[in-house]
Amino acid sequence: MKRILILGATGRVGQQWVAQALDDGHEAIVLVRDPRKLTIVSDRLTVLQGDVTNPQDLIHAAKRTDAILSALSTDGGTVLSQCAPLLIEAMRQNHIRRLVTVGTAGILNSRTEPMLLRYQSNESRRTLTRAAEEHHQFYKQIAHSGLDWTIVCPTYLPDGEHTGIYRVLRDYLPADGLQISVQDTAAFAYKQLFSAEYNGSRVGIAY
Repeated sequence: MKRILILGATGRVGQQWVAQALDDGHEAIVLVRDPRKLTIVSDRLTVLQGDVTNPQDLIHAAKRTDAILSALSTDGGTVLSQCAPLLIEAMRQNHIRRLVTVGTAGILNSRTEPMLLRYQSNESRRTLTRAAEEHHQFYKQIAHSGLDWTIVCPTYLPDGEHTGIYRVLRDYLPADGLQISVQDTAAFAYKQLFSAEYNGSRVGIAY
């Protein structure tokens, strides 16, 4: 049994992770601002109220955990860039190596403009890049942390089914990839906790 800290546990991907970790017999620790948003109950689930931008909250939540899953979003502001150095320090203080996060396909390498990321290139269909810029800042800090990290980067992310049938590619979005369900994204990212195949990599995922 592992002790897994899950950040962003009340979101669509995070809720999938909590359920999967508990189903697999692991212990899940979640750090949430509003515990009322978490409906799962288990004697192997520890719910801590706090804020990921508070260093002491993160350090406390990470105590005696084996790995961290993060599905934190930009939250319309600078949560990711604020959290990154605090998360790195909390992991160092608690001697945690493994970090798996969900990012965005915008921070993958561009196929059409090789010196750019997708959100910076003509591949991007979005006129607003603020969220991708936040994910980019998070990625840059994690990439230089010395941790065993993996960032799973889905494109359009609707609710759907867990099919187990999808394509993944290191540092690029699979060609012509248009979408991937929350369920398949969560399942793939969860599996990376127990694999070193994509350590130190961004991973594009799509159908």
